[in-house]
Amino acid sequence: MDSLQAILLALVQGLTEFLPISSSGHLILPSVLLGWPDQGLAFDVAVHVGSLLAIVWFFRGEVFAIAQGSVTTIKTRQLNEHSQLLIFLALATVPAGLSALSFNDFIEAQLRSPLVIATTTLVFALLLLLADKTGARRKSIIEMSLWAAFIIGCAQAIALIPGTSRSGITMTAALLLGFQRDAAARFSFLMSIPIIFLSGAYKGIELLSMPAPAWDLIAIGVVVSAVSAYACVYWFMAVIERMGMLPFVLYRIVLAAILFALFL
Repeated sequence: MDSLQAILLALVQGLTEFLPISSSGHLILPSVLLGWPDQGLAFDVAVHVGSLLAIVWFFRGEVFAIAQGSVTTIKTRQLNEHSQLLIFLALATVPAGLSALSFNDFIEAQLRSPLVIATTTLVFALLLLLADKTGARRKSIIEMSLWAAFIIGCAQAIALIPGTSRSGITMTAALLLGFQRDAAARFSFLMSIPIIFLSGAYKGIELLSMPAPAWDLIAIGVVVSAVSAYACVYWFMAVIERMGMLPFVLYRIVLAAILFALFL
C-alpha cells in the first residue's frame, strides 16, 4: 500500500464510519475496482484511532460532563443526568461486546462476502427509512432509559454483520423508540466511543506479535481519518433535523445496486 492508497482508504473510513451508509460497503470497492490489497491490521487500527480521536474531540463537552458527573455521583452516591448517561452507554455496549466475543470468528469466515454486504446495505436502508418515517421523534436524549439503551445496544450488536452500518442501525432503533433525529444521532455517536476503543484495543493486542508497521502510512491513516470523520460528524449534526434520513437511504440503495451488479 502506497501513500495515495492510504489517504483514500483513510478518507473513505473517516467519511463513512459515522454516517448511516455502511463503511464496509465502501471499503470493499477499492480492492475490487482497483485491485488494491487488503489494508492490513495495523492500518485498520490506525484509522480506528483517528475516528476515535475525532468523535471524542467533537463531543468533548459531553465527555467531560459525563466524567465530572460520574465523579460527583461517586462522592454523593446520587445519580445525576450525566452519570445516568454513562450507565446507559455502558449498558448499550454490552450486547455488541458479548456478540463480538461469541460470533466474531463466524462472521469473519461466513458473512464478509460482497453479496452479504450488498444485501444488508439494502435491507437496513429500507428499515432506516421506515424508522425515520414512522418514529414519533418526540424524545430527547435526557429521556433515555435502561430499556431503550439496551434495545439500541442490541441493535449495535447486529452491526457486526458487514454492510449493516453501526450508526445506521443504532439510529434506526432510536428512531423506532420515538427519539428525535438529533438525539438518535447523538446517542449513536457517543455509543461509538467505547465500542471503537474496545475494537481498536483488541486489534492492537494482535499487533504485538507482528512486525513493525510502516509508520508513515500509520500516521496518514490516523490524521486523514480523524480530520474527515470530524468534518463528517460536524456536517451531519448540523443538517440531520431538517434533512432527515432519506438522502442516506437513497445513497445506500444505489450502493447496494452497484455491489449487486459487480458481484452477482
